[in-house]
Formats: sequence, C-alpha cells, structure tokens
Amino acid sequence: MMARIIRTNSDWSANTPILPAMGPRRLALYRSLRGLIESGQMRPGDKLPTTRDIAKRFGVSRGAAVAAYEMLVADGFAEARVGAGTYVAEAVPLLQASPVQEPAVVAEAVAPLPGALGCSTADETTLRIFRMLMNRHLTQPSARHFHYNDPAGSHALRVEVAAYLKAARGVNCSPDQVIMTAGTQQGLDLAVRALLKPGDPVWIEDPCYAAARELFEGTELSVTPVPINGEGIDVAAGIAVRPDAKAVYVTPSHQYPLGVTLSMARRLALIDWARKAGAYIIEDDYDSEFRFSGPPLSALQGIDGQERVIYLGTFSKTLLPGFRFGYLVVPRHLRERVLTIRRLTDRFPSTLAEDALTEFLRDGHFSAHIKRARKRVRAARDALVEALQCERLRVTVPEQGLHLVADLESVEDDVALAAMARTVGFGVKALSPLYQRDTGRRGLVIGFSGFAPDVLADAARRFVSGL
Repeated sequence: MMARIIRTNSDWSANTPILPAMGPRRLALYRSLRGLIESGQMRPGDKLPTTRDIAKRFGVSRGAAVAAYEMLVADGFAEARVGAGTYVAEAVPLLQASPVQEPAVVAEAVAPLPGALGCSTADETTLRIFRMLMNRHLTQPSARHFHYNDPAGSHALRVEVAAYLKAARGVNCSPDQVIMTAGTQQGLDLAVRALLKPGDPVWIEDPCYAAARELFEGTELSVTPVPINGEGIDVAAGIAVRPDAKAVYVTPSHQYPLGVTLSMARRLALIDWARKAGAYIIEDDYDSEFRFSGPPLSALQGIDGQERVIYLGTFSKTLLPGFRFGYLVVPRHLRERVLTIRRLTDRFPSTLAEDALTEFLRDGHFSAHIKRARKRVRAARDALVEALQCERLRVTVPEQGLHLVADLESVEDDVALAAMARTVGFGVKALSPLYQRDTGRRGLVIGFSGFAPDVLADAARRFVSGL
C-alpha cells in the first residue's frame, strides 16, 4: 500500500513513503520502496537511506530494515556497494504511469421515447398498494426472508399463478409445474438448456422476437425460420423444410411483431406435429392480458394434453419490468431438470417481492389493475392510430397487445425511417431486420403502452409531418 511522500533531509537522495499501519514491517517497507522504484520516483543510481536512518524514521527494528533491503537486492531492484551504501539498480522494470482520469459521471437513466416497445403503464393505485405490501413485509419480515428460498419460487405464489392461468388462459397445470423466473428471457433460456443441445434443429417464426432468435443462435442451435401469414406460423411449410425439428418457438396469441393470432386449425396442426415428431412447443404468451374485443383463444398448453408445450409468461407487461417476475409452466417430466439448471444459475427469486405479489394476486388487486391498464392502453392505441393517418403508412389496428405495425406503402428503407423518427422524439422500430429472410416487406413497429395518449399522438404527428 502506497501512502503520501515525505521529503527527507539532504542525506537522503530519494522520497521515502510512510508505511501502512498494519502488516509485517519488512514486507511493508520492501513493497513501498519497490513501488517507488518501479514507478520511477526513485531513479536508477539514487541512494537509499541507511538502514539505521530508515529504521529510526519508521520505528521498525534495524533487522526489519536490513531484511527489506536484502529483498530489494535479491530481486534486482537495488545494489549494495561496499562502503558506500545501497543504491537503486541501474536497470529495473518501470511501470507506465497511469494517466489521471476524471471521476466517472454516472448518467441518469434516459426515459424511452413515445412509441418505444417494452414499456408498461404506470398506475398510481397499483404502486400505492405495492408500496403498502412491501412496507408490511419489511417491517414484519417473515423468517423465510433470512434463508434460501425454493428455486421454483414460493409455493403460495405458484398457487396463485396457477389459479390465474387456469381462469384467464385455460392453462392446465398444478402449482408444482410453475417455476417463477426473472422475466420471459430467463424462462426461455431455461427451456432451451433443458430441452436442446448444440446442433439440434428448431423452428422459429419469421419474423421473430430478436432476443429469442439471438438466444437460439447463440446456443448453436440449427435455426429454421418458418414464415408467418394471416393465420400465424405456417406449420406445413415448417414440416416441408425441417420435419425433424426438436422444438418450435411461437407467440400464438399475438405474434411478435406482426400481431396476428394463430388460428385454431394451425394450433391443432402444430400440436399434432409436435406429438408425432416428439418435439416441444415453446409458447411465449407475453401480452395476452391486453385484448380489446372478444375473448382470446385458449393457450396451446391448455389444449395439448400430452405435455408437449412449455408455457412462458411475464408480469413485466402487465405490472412493470422492474419487478423482474415471469413464470414458466413445464411438463412434469421436465420439472427437475429445469429446476437443477435454475438452481445453478440463479438460486431463487426475491422472497420479499414474491410475498407482495402473492397478496396482490390473492386479494384481487391484479384483476382490477388489468382492467384499468387495458382501458389506458386502448386509449393510447386509438390516439396513435388517428395520429398516424397519412398516405405513406398503412396501419393495422390490433385487437390485442401493446404494439402495432405500420406498413410502408412504398418500398423504402424502414431502418433509415426509424432513425429519422427518433430524431423527432418518436421511438419506433424497423420491421425488416426482424425477418430472417428478406420478404420485401417494410414497416415500423410502434409501441403504445406506457405513454399518455396526447404525448404519443404528438410524437406521431411530428413524425408524420416530416414524411
């Protein structure tokens, strides 16, 4: 440890450090003097203080000083000259002086631009209730907060999630099949690790959620893009190209990014293929709570019957991403394998947040929150659609979800157009990069959750006026 430098009397030709308060004195003296030599503060040929003087200066025994000097000589940092004293060696390795750096300035988080994807709708009532629940569990903490939790998440929370999924999505599962995760992406990663190995063939939708595609490619799976049309994923096309796929990743309730719903005929065809091929369906049901007209089709998991579907869901879209809560519903025969992987990568979810979320679900707050959020999101959608009316855009008005697609009437660079939109404060995403194969379709993917209708509409009008 280096400390401040003392300028010594004229008998000393170098600066001598003050030793740290703790540690063996000979080692501390050796390291300090060596540091001065390596950094160039004591130059080749400089004379070191006598062992008697340095022992007196630092209040150490002369034996400790002698031992430190002997170590410097032995390591080539100093040389002893008979009758003349000890000097810095003529050739020693010097450390490059580190440039003085200004303290790093931590930038404040930048709020997303209106139209950005992945934003949830803030709700003062929900935040107030969660604040009350979190405070209660902090002031009267359960004993389970002070030791390690179940990797699957608390049983009480899994009971509530299973009950909600059965009532709202037709998912057929027991609490033991539910595994709490830190969002959909972790659930997807767990499913991939449990089911597949490098080189295994998989289907993905084309276009597809980019983070899912990156995960499949990053784990060295053999990815086959399967086209999407008005009925969802084209199962026959997938079978024609790669009938031996081990798994398929789909967003059947509200395909990302195109927004179409997988038809019942396609659902049955996909399940039939999975059963015959011994493959698994990874169903990402990321925003099914936000349906604006009519009931949604039942989840694939609920109509499977032979445990070929792994179901993914999240509270990030309905509540807020900051909670980091999602869930995975797995077939019984895969549960232990998935939990083993979970235990090795992320020991268990937050017990404090779990207890608050459990009460929020159990006491009916979640259902009330969804009703309020759905109303706000629909108002934002309508304002956005109205503001986007222009000749160059063809807007598909979604009956479900938190984003829409605005197709370009002419073939032009949607990536450049998205960049231009951001310069006027409109946070859209280009459609074409989400395709694996270039279909010639160009458009913009625009989110409408998390923004007030007037703010979203103003941003859209600024964009449209520049077209």
